[in-house]
Amino acid sequence: MTRRTLGRKGNPGQRLATQFGELAVAAPQVVAQRVMRMAVAGVQPSARDRREMRLMGDEKMLAFQQSWMAMWAQGWRVQVALAQSMMTGHLTPWAGGHRAADAAVRVLSAGMAPIHGKAVANARRLARKPR
Repeated sequence: MTRRTLGRKGNPGQRLATQFGELAVAAPQVVAQRVMRMAVAGVQPSARDRREMRLMGDEKMLAFQQSWMAMWAQGWRVQVALAQSMMTGHLTPWAGGHRAADAAVRVLSAGMAPIHGKAVANARRLARKPR
């Protein structure tokens, strides 16, 4: 998937669906690669295998934190936009529900971005032959 597809422009729902679809493909690939690596390493993993296993835990914690921060930031932007709309007396665009639904999708998409990015990058990295 190109950055253009996942960029800021375009339909937020399509962007979120793309993120979920790519994650649904990348996550099982990463799990399979890592489980295979652990099985092959056995009880005496190499230094490289130990680094990879350590990286698994570190990446998950970092992606979780980045995800929550991204959702918080996007939620804040939505709240500011709603407050500005109310202050100017133009609450009508929010009443239809479309902008509110778009806002929710953007929050979810912002939260999915770090997890999606790391999973897709790991799938690419782990699929390469070791040097």
